[in-house]
Amino acid sequence: MTDKRLNILVFSSLFPNAVDPVLGVFVENRLRHFLRDTGHTATVVAPVPWFPFRGRIWGRYGRYAAVPAREIRAGVEVFHPRFLVLPKVGMAFTPGSLARAGERCIRGLLRSGKKFDLIDAHYLYPDAVAATVVGRKFDLPVVMTARGSDVTEIARMKGPGKRIVKAADDAAHVIAVSNSLRDELLTMGVKAAKVTTLRNGVDAEKFSPAARQEIRAKWAGTGSVALYAGWLISRKRVDIFIDAVAKLGPDTTAVVAGEGPLLASLRQRAEARGIANRTVFLGKVAPADMPGVMAAADVLVLPSEREGWANVLLEAMACGTPVVSRAVAGALDLVTVPEAGALVEGDDPEAYADAMARLFADPPDRGSTRNYALSFGWREISLAQERIFMSVTGDEYPTWE
Repeated sequence: MTDKRLNILVFSSLFPNAVDPVLGVFVENRLRHFLRDTGHTATVVAPVPWFPFRGRIWGRYGRYAAVPAREIRAGVEVFHPRFLVLPKVGMAFTPGSLARAGERCIRGLLRSGKKFDLIDAHYLYPDAVAATVVGRKFDLPVVMTARGSDVTEIARMKGPGKRIVKAADDAAHVIAVSNSLRDELLTMGVKAAKVTTLRNGVDAEKFSPAARQEIRAKWAGTGSVALYAGWLISRKRVDIFIDAVAKLGPDTTAVVAGEGPLLASLRQRAEARGIANRTVFLGKVAPADMPGVMAAADVLVLPSEREGWANVLLEAMACGTPVVSRAVAGALDLVTVPEAGALVEGDDPEAYADAMARLFADPPDRGSTRNYALSFGWREISLAQERIFMSVTGDEYPTWE
């Protein structure tokens, strides 16, 4: 047996940075736990779109320009090379642009004396497709992770879908964060022997019951609180959440934590449904504050049309809050016991309202909900990931604990 320590090159445009600390935080979380649990080391290459001007006036592109070229996050060195994004033709062009940016950055790292054993790429398109190009260039095996809409949405497009299957063929291994994503990849033609399901875990120290009554008193006093947390975009179907709360009694408050292009229309929807006076829009919530928001709710609702493994469900449970989720993807693997909450088929707001009402009337013990979430720890995921990494680099599995 060997005691070799791997030096991993993490490659993804979905990674937090100093300007946007919540972007791709799920990638950083898995990496952070993996390094802590195994003792391996990593360097992150997280490209960001090139834009010449900084400042709020330029919107998200102005924020991209403000991202530093290099930073240290939780002791890990992170590089942010720039890649070119072209409007309208970006879907086809971006993998090549990402690959070129990654190649330039990695070549510089190698010249500085760094050595890498493999590439750990997150999100299949364009990131993992680009990573396989880089892997061939530097003769590094690539492990790519499918995380959700890269499979349920992008892979269903003819061009990207073909390139994803080709990248999977070129990769040493593919990780899917839920069984449903794995099944979809197999249906697309990815070889079963290459795909392993490794769900995400939950940080039990970060996501825990907080000052529940103190926070919820700001919203609803003694009434019930239903929470949605996430991007305000079409596929998340926050409209169903608003409509469902409108069907509940006047003592139920809807709390929406997140930002996105649908914010204004959702405010209008709450007004039209007559619940504007009991709908709280929190906007973007800092990661440090999210556990308190989750703990203050009586239920978290996620009506998304598509998901991979929705971390928000497990995080809410770790805070003691049961969930109501559409019966899709990772939710099918997660909401399997009464203390977890309830699943809903389809998009009928009445069904979501009924599920919420049942949990309000007969809530599971919050300690039991948290204990169930704690069974989804990170260590076993880290060790399984380590086995994959050691295998694709041709090394035997290490003996250390």
